[in-house]
This record gives sequence, structure tokens and C-alpha cells, in this order.
Amino acid sequence: MAGSVSSVPVTASAGSAAAVFYDTHAATRWLRRGLGGMQRVSPGWAARAAQALFCTPLPPKWASRRQAVPAGFEVRHWPFEGASLALYRRGDTAPGMPTVLLVHGWGGSGLQWSALADGLLARGLAPVMLDFPAHGRAEGWRSNLPQFNRALEYVVQRLSAECAGGPRPLRAVVAHSLGATAAAMACARGASVQRLVLTAPAGSPLTYLSGFAAVFGLGEVALRAMQLRIESDEAMLMTAWEAGALAPRLTMPTLVVHDEQDRINPFSDGQAYAELAPQARLFSTRGLGHRRPLSDAQVLAEVEEFVAAPVA
Repeated sequence: MAGSVSSVPVTASAGSAAAVFYDTHAATRWLRRGLGGMQRVSPGWAARAAQALFCTPLPPKWASRRQAVPAGFEVRHWPFEGASLALYRRGDTAPGMPTVLLVHGWGGSGLQWSALADGLLARGLAPVMLDFPAHGRAEGWRSNLPQFNRALEYVVQRLSAECAGGPRPLRAVVAHSLGATAAAMACARGASVQRLVLTAPAGSPLTYLSGFAAVFGLGEVALRAMQLRIESDEAMLMTAWEAGALAPRLTMPTLVVHDEQDRINPFSDGQAYAELAPQARLFSTRGLGHRRPLSDAQVLAEVEEFVAAPVA
């Protein structure tokens, strides 16, 4: 029943992170007006429309397609859930090289990890950069966090099965933002991964949903209806994605990278993962914000060292 849904109240403070993301887009004001008018007629209609918007990546995927594929990398497409996944891989990596999967966040692209991919190659590791459905060069127009998780589990299984000499764990998954939350869920559910790097993980998708509702002027009734629709569609409660629920189940060595001035996913989200995961440590930065850690030389050196270290 809608009354049993655990939710975060719609408040201005809850909307701050979502506002940073969505208020950068020119269409936000018009969408807010449209959803507001629809809500007055029917909160249920507004919830359906808001869910569609919530599951539509911004900026749209063609924006990241302007980024050229790095020399030596090939793009491969795997069908997935009526859309596709795009994987950027080297065609000349030697059999037996440990595989590292590089994962983007909401509205991002696997190619955001190009600099790290080069560094991993130099250390004898085989990087694979991934585009989720509706992102980068992948097909599809909508996605969500549970689909990110399913895609990750599928890709990890396939890459593991391709290893020379039979299936073996991936050396690591390196993930950013919402992709990091999906990676945490995949690893908590037993994905075959030896090491995990969470960069600016989202610690509370439920709080972000409340922020989204605040940005677009949705009231409590529409918010609860939207949350219930998402949870029933995915057969999973949003509370399952909280850092407090996921971090204690991460049994592999984990590096958490988070900037103290991240305005999208607050620094406290990274701290929660670092404090609650049994084998985690926090590498904090200052002044890089949410996305610049993906290309910062000091961060990349730390990640490379962590991933390339001998596995016990």
C-alpha cells in the first residue's frame, strides 16, 4: 500500500543535490510547470510522467558521442533488455591479462575513464570501459539504477567467462557516482570481482528521489506514488540501495574516492561506505567536485596503485 512506503519528505534541503544537477538544464523550468499543472489534475499522472523523466539520462547520450574512441580501442555492442551495452576494449591485449571494468555514472560515458584506461594498460591490465543503456554509444533512451546493476552483473559474468583458462574473477570494477552504487550492489550480491573502487558513490538514492521531487514541484502524494511505481516495477525497495544496507556486505578490498566539495553526492556518502565496508579505505580530495576525480592525475595514480597491487 502507498501508505507503507518508506520515503523522505519533500524539502528544499533534500532537493539541493538534485537541483545542482537538474537546474543546469534549460528545460527544467518548463518541465516543472508541466508537472505542476499535471499534479493538480492527477497526482498519479504526474507520478508517471515524473518517473519517465527521472529515468531519462541528462545530458542526452548524443552529447557524449562527440568524444572520439581512443586509438587502439574497439567498440562492441551487446544486446541487453531491449537496448544494448557498448564496451570499449583493446583488440591487442594479451590473453591472461587481468580485466578491469570501468563504469560511468548517470548521464556519463565509459570514455570518461580513458585516462585511467591508459594507465592500467601500462601496468599490464586490460581495461574495459562500459556504456550503460541510454548512455554514450549504447542503445535505448531510458534506464535506472536497478538496470545499471543488472547490466553490471551480466557484464562481469561474461567478461569472467572469457578469461583464458576458464572463468575467473575480474581484477577490479572502478565505478563513478550512480554507477558506483550499482557496482556496490553487484558486489554485495556476489559478483566475481577481486577489488572495488567507488568514486563519488551515491549513498541514498531515496533522498535523491525526494530532491528530484522538490526540484520539479511534486508534492508528497505524487512523490509516494512515484516511489511505489519504481519499487513495484523493479521488485525492490529503494531502501536496499542505501549505503548502510550495501557497504557492510562488501567483502573485497575497497577504495572509496570522494571529494569534500562534491555537490551532487555529498562527502558523507563516501564516508559512510568507507566506514561501513569491512575492507574499505577513503581517499579524499578537495576542490575537484563530482566529476573531475575521473581525470585528476593524483586520483588516477591512487586508483592504479590500488588496482594493480598483488592480490592476496
